[in-house]
Amino acid sequence: MGMGIGAAAGVSGLAVADRIARQYGLIPPDEGGLYGPGETLTYAAQRLLTRRSMAREFPRSAISNPPFANGRAPKDPAFLRLQTGGFADWRLQVDGMVAHPASLSLGDLKSLPMRSQITHLQCEEGWSFIAEWIGVPLSYVLEATGILPQARYIVYQPLQPGVWDSVDMADALHPQTLVTYGMNGGELPVGNGGPLRLRVPRQLGYKSVKYLSRLTVTDDITKFGKGRGSAASEHGYAWYAGM
Repeated sequence: MGMGIGAAAGVSGLAVADRIARQYGLIPPDEGGLYGPGETLTYAAQRLLTRRSMAREFPRSAISNPPFANGRAPKDPAFLRLQTGGFADWRLQVDGMVAHPASLSLGDLKSLPMRSQITHLQCEEGWSFIAEWIGVPLSYVLEATGILPQARYIVYQPLQPGVWDSVDMADALHPQTLVTYGMNGGELPVGNGGPLRLRVPRQLGYKSVKYLSRLTVTDDITKFGKGRGSAASEHGYAWYAGM
């Protein structure tokens, strides 16, 4: 399968590659527009060739000091109120195509099996850092809430409106995709997305959305926003940002 995609690309056969991608159901939500064929080829090729690949994990000696905190922490009253309370009232809502919709506290998440990884977060703007990320695999959260078999995507949102993203089930169920609440042995700093951040280490940094507050399981991504899979792709970024 992967050889078919590669051969088609080698002879500039984007139309042939598109047919192969459709045959295996590997069409990204941002397939339309000028760059659509390229997005489709990239997504399909990587899924066929690297579906189960692992992001590189580093020794503790490689951790950046300090880890880069891009952007500004939220200043809206709702976030500041939660921060003042030590995020005791922070909740992660899990809804959509699950048998048991849930509202999970940080304590609930910390009661699930923990995993840590030392991985590289790389931004499309050129900066990057290596950090230890501590949390619970997203797959465990989905299993605990009873994800339904027809699910195809996980849509995730921060507390602040207007920002959202999504991943397919290959990344959602990947063992390195974490709902993170810790960094470098401590709590996850607000500047790095605390109290919760979805960490997707096989994709560029903008897929690792900060201040995570909601997960929605769906079989139809076109129902969200403009149907392109994320707020980022609505502004010109690729929905699939694999490295």
